Amino acid sequence: MKNIQINTEYVTLGQLLKMTDAISSGGMAKWFLSENEIIINGEVDQRRGRKLRNGDVINIPRCGQFRIVEQTSGQ
Repeated sequence: MKNIQINTEYVTLGQLLKMTDAISSGGMAKWFLSENEIIINGEVDQRRGRKLRNGDVINIPRCGQFRIVEQTSGQ
């Protein structure tokens, strides 16, 4: 499992797909989500605007499993 550090309160699923190189542009998110089953915290979710927060675990087919980690000011 790979940690994805964020320095904001949340990141959207569409943004995460781009950060993990699952898609090359934000415009591909809708298509990618219609073709792939994304698992967030053990449940299927296809909403590209889904807010992912510290501790959320996301499984992206053919890309891997990722955990959202909030970056602290000391890092």
